[in-house]
Amino acid sequence: MSRIRILPDILSNQIAAGEVVQRPVSVVKELVENAMDAGADRIIVEIENGGKTLIRVSDNGCGLSRDEAVLSIERYATSKIYTKEDLFSISTFGFRGEALPSIASVSTFSLVSRTADNATGTRVDMNGGKLSGVTDTGAPVGTMVEVRRLFFNTPARRKFLKSENTESGHIADALAGLAMGNPGVGFRLVCAGHGTCS
Repeated sequence: MSRIRILPDILSNQIAAGEVVQRPVSVVKELVENAMDAGADRIIVEIENGGKTLIRVSDNGCGLSRDEAVLSIERYATSKIYTKEDLFSISTFGFRGEALPSIASVSTFSLVSRTADNATGTRVDMNGGKLSGVTDTGAPVGTMVEVRRLFFNTPARRKFLKSENTESGHIADALAGLAMGNPGVGFRLVCAGHGTCS
């Protein structure tokens, strides 16, 4: 007879990643929506190999303090809801507080962020969901999230990704939709080796 047990955090985050992160465009969408929720009006998305090798999203939003940056990678951490009533009045893009830890659990992940009130920024590094470092760093106001080697530790998921052109196309389409719905935000998509994507 099997015994009931609590799943390790890394495994539960990887399961959540299956709901949140289906392909590179899922990562881009989550990170861009976080940037817009942070008040960014300039967002740069850089990808390599259709997002399978690298996704980097940089914004000029309000940024995170050191404590907030560390807390942001915890499961269920969110700045969007505090009470059950808040669930019925959400005006932001995301709120579940699973995106960053889920993305970090299936990639090599780094977050660099600084608020206008801080002279230095904070860098948080993770590898496959394990925290590998929190350091002070120079950074502009805003946030940069870098996701490398997506699904490197879940090869069955990686196997189902399509070609570079197909994955890049999904990302370009998603950003075009976000740009059309948010005319006050400037978007730029850069595909390594191919200049600016259309």
